[in-house]
Amino acid sequence: MKKHLNPWLGGGRLRLVVSGVLAVAIGAAVGWLAYTPERKPVTPRYTATLPQRPPPQPPAVRPAPEPAPAPVVVPPRPTTPQQVPAWRRYAVAPPPLEGRIPIAIVIDDVGLDQPRSRRAAELPPAVTLSFLPYGNAIDRQVESARGKGHEILVHVSMEADSKTVSPGPNALTVDLAPDEVAKRLDWALTRFTGYVGFNNHMGSRFTSQEPGMRVVLQEARKRGLLFLDSKTAPETVGARLSREFGVPFAARDVFLDNDMSEAAVQKQLAVLESVARRDRGAIAIGHPHDGTLTALEAWIPTLAARGFVLVPVTALVKDPNS
Repeated sequence: MKKHLNPWLGGGRLRLVVSGVLAVAIGAAVGWLAYTPERKPVTPRYTATLPQRPPPQPPAVRPAPEPAPAPVVVPPRPTTPQQVPAWRRYAVAPPPLEGRIPIAIVIDDVGLDQPRSRRAAELPPAVTLSFLPYGNAIDRQVESARGKGHEILVHVSMEADSKTVSPGPNALTVDLAPDEVAKRLDWALTRFTGYVGFNNHMGSRFTSQEPGMRVVLQEARKRGLLFLDSKTAPETVGARLSREFGVPFAARDVFLDNDMSEAAVQKQLAVLESVARRDRGAIAIGHPHDGTLTALEAWIPTLAARGFVLVPVTALVKDPNS
């Protein structure tokens, strides 16, 4: 029986074959166990990008606020009441001329005789009233007259040629130093307010002398006042110096009552009409005498029928600055 066995199965040769097979099997098993496949990165089919939070920033440093710009100061227009000169600020509006000739009536010496001063204030408002600064309760009298619509002047006392007449307290005289002239004028011009200017009471000597009149008209310019020259002297320097200093100026054409009777005043009113026709306007000065007031009360209502119109004195003032 042993003779028919495959010679490859016999003896040591068989053991060799079996050993080789086992070695191959064991090597394969060990190699399989030791194998680690290479892992490839998996690429996702869709990729989402998440928002990135910005890196933290340091806190902002606010700049210091700029200083506010200085306010722009706009100068007021020269039409405010404080800048309008007094002779215009306190002027009374004249009635329309309508082709008529203007006449201004100024009543001087108002304020001393109060009953007659009140009667003068009852004349039509276009009559201008000139108050002496030393009258009793003068500010109250002026306020009442202004309330009735009258234009107001200050009647400033000035030295006359005659030594026998007194112009009144604190009069301006030619022997005064310029500072004293200014001081006395200031006294007269501060007794009341609301006036357009001043005219001279007497003054035939003072208005003829240039030094004192220069002081007077310089003050008129500074205060924005007009000067009405009563023309008590033919050689007055009022007109010339008013032009030099740029002071609004007017001058009296006719005195109404050197003779205080009513009949004499009526004659002077006729002269006034003639002058007004010739010069296309005129200024008359009267006083609160009974004859003067009576004549005016009758004459004024007749003016329109004869082609005249009564106006305040500012309507006939020459303004060198216009």
